[in-house]
Amino acid sequence: MMKRRISEYPACERPYERCMKYGPGALSDAELLAVILRSGTRGCDVKSLAGKVLEAFGGDISGICHADLTTLKGIDGIGSVKAVQILCLAQIAKRIWKEDNDKSSRILHVKEAADYYMQDLRYLETEHVYVLMLDTKMRRIGEYHASKGGVNMSVVPVREIIREALKCNAVNIIMVHNHPSGDATPSGCDTEVSLRLRDACELSGIRFIDSIIIGDG
Repeated sequence: MMKRRISEYPACERPYERCMKYGPGALSDAELLAVILRSGTRGCDVKSLAGKVLEAFGGDISGICHADLTTLKGIDGIGSVKAVQILCLAQIAKRIWKEDNDKSSRILHVKEAADYYMQDLRYLETEHVYVLMLDTKMRRIGEYHASKGGVNMSVVPVREIIREALKCNAVNIIMVHNHPSGDATPSGCDTEVSLRLRDACELSGIRFIDSIIIGDG
């Protein structure tokens, strides 16, 4: 069977036509992704192919934010071009989300700090530690990427964090890191580093607000 394009569907089933008539909100996740993919492959029409992609990432459209090139190309019918299209779609979604959050520069609650980093950190396969720098009015004035790719929090450079906070005149800081396992339960090492940073902040006249762990959800 030759690959089938969206244009070959009956008009009432074509995602393009449905979008023009009813708006993109009327399309299912698979239909939205089918519009991006444009065509299917031999033995698999484009909407079925879109469904296979979603299924590979848990059936949830947000799962494609966890996608990588190798995993995508491992899906039957997804080659380099379609894989790159999906990766770019996911990156656009992340940047739009991040820009919307950047428009409000104040962090009034710890949850807002967690939300700010959620999409960037929740799907990473290695541990990253960020420190958010805030002024007296809880406005973001800086960010320090304290650690990348470590297997635990013991490598976090507390002294460097304090130095960076003082450099940008931060009055408050929040530490944020991810758990690649998806389990946001703090480990003993997490607690130890948080206490070390809290103590260092007290000696430096900086308020340590909290340590946030990003899991999968």
